[in-house]
Amino acid sequence: MDKQLFERNVLALSKTDPLLCTRLSSALTSGGVYRFIESRSGQVIPALTSPGGAAHPLHSTVDPRKEGERLVSTLNEEGYIVFLGMGGGFGAEAALQRRGTKKVLALEYGADGLAELLSSRDYMSLFGDPRFRLLADPSKTELEAYILNSYIPAIHGGIRVFPLRARAGTDERFWSAGETIKNTIESVSRDYSAQAYFGKRWFSNIIRNLPLAEKQKTSIPPIKRAAICAAGPSLDLHLPFIKKERDSKDRPFLIASDTSLPALLRAGIKPDAVISIDCQHISYRHFFDPLPPETKLFLDLASPPPVAARTENRVFFSSAHPLSLYIGRFWRALPVLDTSGANVTYAALSLAENLGARSLSLYGADFSYPLGKTYVRGAYIYPYFERLQSRYAPVEAQHSAFLYRDSSLEKITPETGDWYYETKTLRFYRERARIKEAAINSVTAGRERSIFSSGPFRQSAADFLQDYQKAVKGLCSFDGLEKTGTEAELLTTLLPMAASIRRTKPALDSPELFDMVKSVSLEELSRVIHN
Repeated sequence: MDKQLFERNVLALSKTDPLLCTRLSSALTSGGVYRFIESRSGQVIPALTSPGGAAHPLHSTVDPRKEGERLVSTLNEEGYIVFLGMGGGFGAEAALQRRGTKKVLALEYGADGLAELLSSRDYMSLFGDPRFRLLADPSKTELEAYILNSYIPAIHGGIRVFPLRARAGTDERFWSAGETIKNTIESVSRDYSAQAYFGKRWFSNIIRNLPLAEKQKTSIPPIKRAAICAAGPSLDLHLPFIKKERDSKDRPFLIASDTSLPALLRAGIKPDAVISIDCQHISYRHFFDPLPPETKLFLDLASPPPVAARTENRVFFSSAHPLSLYIGRFWRALPVLDTSGANVTYAALSLAENLGARSLSLYGADFSYPLGKTYVRGAYIYPYFERLQSRYAPVEAQHSAFLYRDSSLEKITPETGDWYYETKTLRFYRERARIKEAAINSVTAGRERSIFSSGPFRQSAADFLQDYQKAVKGLCSFDGLEKTGTEAELLTTLLPMAASIRRTKPALDSPELFDMVKSVSLEELSRVIHN
C-alpha cells in the first residue's frame, strides 16, 4: 500500500467530500478486501478477495482501459452515467473522456475497501473532474436525494447504470441501490414529463399572477374537520347527504376540487373553498358558473390568470415549482402546499392538512372509472363534448375515446361489487391520496395548528419582475447549477422551461438550449413588464 498515493487521492477528494475523507483517514488500509495485480497492458487492477482467499479481478486482466471504452461505447444519448462499484475507475475515466457525458456517479460500500483502492491507484484525475462524484455507503434516503437534486433530464439527457459485476454481485447493498436509483428515476421522469409539457405555461402564468398575488391579504384560521369533494362518478350518490350536512351546525369545512365544483353548484351546494392546480386554460371550464362570493378560491401560483380573475376571494399558494419557491424566498412568502400527488384531490388533502384539519371525509375520490363512467354528472367534460359533437363524432364516441386513450387501461372485476376501469396513473393517484388521508386522520389533537396566510412582500411585483429580468440577463450558461447560492437558485427557476423547449427541439446541445431558454424567458418577462 502506498501511503503518499493515498494522501494525494484523499486531498483531491476533499474538495468535494471532506466528510468522506475524514472517514477514510481512519479506515484500515492494511489489506484484506483486495489484492492488486498488474494487467498485461500495465495497469494496476483490484481483485476482490473471497472468504476462501481466492482473488477475483474486477476488470479485464488484459487491458482494463479498452474494456472501459467498450462499455461506454454502448451509450447512446445518455449524459448521466452511474457505476455501481468504484473498482479501478476505468469505466468512469472512459465515460468522462466521451463527448456528451455531463455527470458520472460512482457508488461504493465499505470504507476499508475504498481506502485500499485509494492506496493502490491514482484517482486524482477523476476526483478533480467537476462532473464526477463518489458516494460511499449512502443510505437509501441520501441516494434518492442525490439523484433527485443532481439528475436534470433536460440537460443531462438519459441516465444509464453500469454495475461492476465482479464487485456489485458480491454485495446486496448494490442491488438495493440499483432499485433505489430505478424508483427515483421513475419519479424524476414523471416530474420531467410534466415539465416538458407545461414548463412554458407555468412560467407564463406565474409571472402574470404576481400583480394579483400582491393584493392577497386573506388569512384563514385553523379548521377542525374537513370534507373533500372529488369529481368521481360516485359523488352523485353523496350529493344529497352533503347538502343535508351543510345545514348542520357542526358542518365540516367543505373543499371542492375544481372539477367537482359545477356538480356541487348545480346541486345547490356552496363549498367553503375550491382548489385548482391545473395550469392549462381548459381549467377555466370549471368556472363557467358564477363562483359564490363566500367561496374561497385556492390557486396554485401557476394557474391560468383568467381563472384567478373570476373572483376577488382568491388565495394563491406555492407548489414545488422552482420559480414559485424563488418568489417565496426573494419576494413574498406564499403558503406552500404539497402537490406531489400530481392531482387536484391530493392538493385538496394537502390544503385540509395545512388548515389544521384533524379528521376528514372524502367523497367522489374513485380514482377509477366505475362501470366505464369517467366523471360526476355536471363536470366540465359533458358540456364540452356536447359542443364538439357532430354526425361523425357523437358524444358517446368522444366519451369512449377519452376513456380508452390510456394504453394502461385495465378492467377490474372484483368478486364483490361492480366492475371498473383503472390505469397506472389512477393507481398512483389512489396510493398517494390514501397515504395523505391516513396521515391526516391519524394525527392526534396535539398537532400544532397555524393560520394559513401569506407573508409581507419585500417590493412591488413590478419591481421584483424587473430585478428578476436583470438577473436572468446576467446568466451565461447552465454551469452555475453545479455551484451553490443565488446563481444556482436562479438557474433552477428556468429548468421547467428548458424541459419544455427540449421536448420540441431535442437536437439542441446544452449551450444552444440555454440561449433559447434565456431568450424565451426574457421575452415573456418583457411582455408582462411593459404591458
